[in-house]
Amino acid sequence: MSDSSDCYSLNINLLREPVLKRLCELLDKTNSKGWRKLGEVVSNDRRFRVSSDEMERCSLKVLELDGSPTRSLLRLMGERGCVLKDLVDFLQAMGHSEALQCIKIAEIKIVIQPQSVAAVSGQTVRLYCQAVGSPGVQYQWFKSKEEMPNGTFPELVFSPVQVRDAGFYICRVNCGSMFEFSSWAQLEILDVAGTCGATCQSLDSRVKVVLQPRNQRLHEGAVLELECGAVGKPIPQYQWYRNGVPLQNACKRKYMVHMVTREHEGKYRCMVSCKDEWTWSREVDVIIDSYVSIWHQGPEKPYATDKVALLIGNLSYQNHPQLRAPMVDVYDLTNLLRQLNFKVVSLLDLTESEMRNAVDEFLLLLHKGVYGLLYYAGHGYENYGNSFMVPVDAPNPYRSANCLCVQSILKLMQEKETGLNVFLLDMCRKRNVHDDTTPNVVLKVTANIVFGYATCPDAEAFELNSSGFTNGVFIKFLKKRLLEDEKITVLLDRVAEDMGQFDPTKGKQALEIRSSLSERRALTDPVLPSGCWDEAQARNLQWAKAHELPESMCLNFEGGVQIKLGFAAEFSNVLVIYTSIVRKPVDISSCQAYVTNFTPELDVDPKEMNRVTPEETGSYLLSKNLPQHCLYTRLSSLQKLREQLVFTVCLQCTYAAMEEPVDWTMEVNIGKPLIARLDLHRPPRRSSCLQTCLMPHSPSHSPCHSPGAEQIQQYPCCFPSQLSGTYLGVESCELPHGSHSTFYGGSPHSDSALYHRYREADADEGPPFLASLTRVNIPIEASDDIEELQSSFIHCLQVHNRH
Repeated sequence: MSDSSDCYSLNINLLREPVLKRLCELLDKTNSKGWRKLGEVVSNDRRFRVSSDEMERCSLKVLELDGSPTRSLLRLMGERGCVLKDLVDFLQAMGHSEALQCIKIAEIKIVIQPQSVAAVSGQTVRLYCQAVGSPGVQYQWFKSKEEMPNGTFPELVFSPVQVRDAGFYICRVNCGSMFEFSSWAQLEILDVAGTCGATCQSLDSRVKVVLQPRNQRLHEGAVLELECGAVGKPIPQYQWYRNGVPLQNACKRKYMVHMVTREHEGKYRCMVSCKDEWTWSREVDVIIDSYVSIWHQGPEKPYATDKVALLIGNLSYQNHPQLRAPMVDVYDLTNLLRQLNFKVVSLLDLTESEMRNAVDEFLLLLHKGVYGLLYYAGHGYENYGNSFMVPVDAPNPYRSANCLCVQSILKLMQEKETGLNVFLLDMCRKRNVHDDTTPNVVLKVTANIVFGYATCPDAEAFELNSSGFTNGVFIKFLKKRLLEDEKITVLLDRVAEDMGQFDPTKGKQALEIRSSLSERRALTDPVLPSGCWDEAQARNLQWAKAHELPESMCLNFEGGVQIKLGFAAEFSNVLVIYTSIVRKPVDISSCQAYVTNFTPELDVDPKEMNRVTPEETGSYLLSKNLPQHCLYTRLSSLQKLREQLVFTVCLQCTYAAMEEPVDWTMEVNIGKPLIARLDLHRPPRRSSCLQTCLMPHSPSHSPCHSPGAEQIQQYPCCFPSQLSGTYLGVESCELPHGSHSTFYGGSPHSDSALYHRYREADADEGPPFLASLTRVNIPIEASDDIEELQSSFIHCLQVHNRH
């Protein structure tokens, strides 16, 4: 490493020869910007004053072969202590821009840019950056905006590289107060342990497929997911083919079809290219069985006419402690349920009216024989055997009129003659002393109901709190078994046993199962639609309506710049917008595109918009599946959108010949994306969920007789459930975690015995909004499994007793 001297303090006699030669060519002329003018300017500074005799000796250098008056003058100035900064000041006083540019070019120049690379975990990976210029050049590597420890050398080494090292890297080259950034380099790490054997140990520099797609046999309506992974430098490009024909918009490692038909059957393979090299994955068969062929085989176990799930995670409460785990729980559960062919609607942070309308839309998907699953994570309570889910806008204290009664929802599901009703309730079951009214809910006696309570009556449900995001205790163990082909009650029994061995919550939280299930029904049961195809199509359309993403688009601005605008769904009511520059004319030195002017209904924080990583926007779960080298903006609470979503795309460019940046704007209308199409913001209808959930003490109803606790016991299935989920079936990214833990449940007052307060999440201030292209000495332009908690957390678990 070079020393840390400032480039501007460099003596001019130490300038490199090419720089001196160019300066002499420019200044040896005798015009108004020549060496004599430089001598006059220098003589005004007593430190380096040059006498008339010295100027005459300099002039005589023209008589010598290759002699230069400028070189002689610079040598005299250097002997008197003139440094580069002084020379810059003199040339600026002369207005000699060419000479100044000559010095600037000589300061720092990156000659070797780091290259993106795809590798296998366990290998040694190197990123390399090399710069030339004045003495004193220093290096600092960044991952996104974080400095890399020990990343102060031209070469950044990962030995061995791990999956957590994946991301985008950039190197800052400093010379005193001057600096330049390298280009961004992506590090893509494939975790193929146990799947490629010795092949992974013999990887060379050539592109090579290390993760092969697999044969699949599916039935119509199922999810097709093919994956291919390759290593190479730079990162390989992918193109999927079916029956030898390239597939449109199939240029990623994973190829997914959310609802397959017979038309998707065929032979698939992926072409992988890297620079001028290319290779193929192995060819696999995808077989699609029609409903008729499955039916003729004669099912050996129960089947569903369809599978639908509503997952709600409430965490940002207005009048009660904030939660953290519901977001991750809903996301993970969604991914798993999608693998089981469930149509999943996943929603975060709903108000009372939004929850009621979401339940109404969920009920529209239910018909005879359908498997319906409701998962809820958030604050809640239980009175007289009835469970209540607490919306984010519930007052303090809240009562049943402010909440949704799970048993009332079950009553409506029973009227649909569903084949299986599963309720998973991840909330507290403490009694609410502010609510002494018993709901008047009369349920049918049916044999298709399963309740999985995250905790026992009069107990709390816990989440393990950390500096990042982790699962709640219930989902931590449920997600390990949810894909098992077992009767749902047997599966939950095993989850209960696993939870019982978890030291941090042993004796504090135990899973309780209530069931009236008499058949061997499992979440893995096949889907065999009923004879009415129109009903099935209507359900599919209703589900697709809440999951339709805007199409990506390219925007052409004046000046020849083209911007790509893309969209991704993190949940059914959370949209991520990303922008990138796809074409930039050579006369533009830099440009930046960002989005702004969103409707106030979405309550978007400008500090969390247009960030260089998805995590900075609050989108921790989609980062692995978003394109890189973009700016990201996360829009949540799409259910509040009343009109079409219109926003502004701003472009700011700096031309090489101009000092001031130039701005352009363009208005974009993407309609109503995702759940916004269902208008959940409307007042609840006086039928369905709202009508059934009304309590005897509600102001709009006169008191009436309600069955006592002993009467409710007639219905062993009338117990709360929990729901959680996610929209996209993608892998969750690894998140940091700390050593604090807490739990979540619901209650009206912090000083009552009804609930336990959560530790509020740390509010890390986000980086400033990219309002301009002002250059700062940090990277500002980038484009892309939650660890198991150990039993040591038991010492950090925050449990507050009733007394």
